[in-house]
Amino acid sequence: MKERKAPPVTINSISELHHIMGYDKPEHPLISVTKHTNEPSMILDGPISFIANFYIVMMKSEVNGKLKYGQNYYDFDEGILAMLAPGQVLSIDNGQQYSGKGWLLAFHPDFVRNYPLSKTIKNYGFFAYNINEALHLSKKEEKMMEGIMKHIQKEYNSSIDQFSHDVMISHLDLLLNYSNRFYNRQFLTRKSASSNQLVKLDDLLTDYFRSDKIQKLGLPPVHYISDKLNVSANYLSDMLRSLTGQSTQQHIHNKLIEVAKESLTTTQLSVSEIAYQLGFEHPQSFNKLFKSKTNLSPLEFRSSFN
Repeated sequence: MKERKAPPVTINSISELHHIMGYDKPEHPLISVTKHTNEPSMILDGPISFIANFYIVMMKSEVNGKLKYGQNYYDFDEGILAMLAPGQVLSIDNGQQYSGKGWLLAFHPDFVRNYPLSKTIKNYGFFAYNINEALHLSKKEEKMMEGIMKHIQKEYNSSIDQFSHDVMISHLDLLLNYSNRFYNRQFLTRKSASSNQLVKLDDLLTDYFRSDKIQKLGLPPVHYISDKLNVSANYLSDMLRSLTGQSTQQHIHNKLIEVAKESLTTTQLSVSEIAYQLGFEHPQSFNKLFKSKTNLSPLEFRSSFN
């Protein structure tokens, strides 16, 4: 009989996190920043997963091991930065080994409430990336991020006054802005790996549109594509925007238009029949999408080739 996995452990507060990790009680109920200086190497006896109802930023340096990107592993000896949003499941597989120094920053959504960051933080897609899509930091970037962490820690450990909250929010905002910049850099510096994903995406969409899946299931959802490519939906879209300026959804629509153009110019099928073959229940929806992408209706496009 297959062993059933234990449900994820839910951590509701910063205090619970400190208790589980064996830390001292937090200085603030809504934010915590901790530096690991001598974290021992560890091999887990079994898979562990948990859900934290707050944001977590993990920065590791001098990490020993390999990071998995999609289906490939990459050796690294510089820092990494990983982000978790509230409600996201973090799973650590059986037999994975971890060691290294680093920082752990945790903050509750209530900590940023009533600040502009409470709205802009939702625009940072990296909070929805998988843990294996962590940001690789160069030594220069790592030093910069560690400096921001130290500033937050200094405020965290100081006597609370009327400016403490504002100052920590400012540093937190800066940390996330730099993270956004560095992720964009990573998409470009890892262009060979990203370009490989782009080729796989095109092949995947081609196979999908040539099969009967398009008629049975309609247009492929973004999460279907990201699952097939073994990356998170947000990571895939952000990577594609960096490389091509377009999201995953736009790539799906582009492939659909490409297939539609081929049918319009090489077959005698009616527009309604082509729309049905491409998974549309109503030809009007197909016509609207086609015209939005080409500035021509399907019939106008066909006529231009006659």
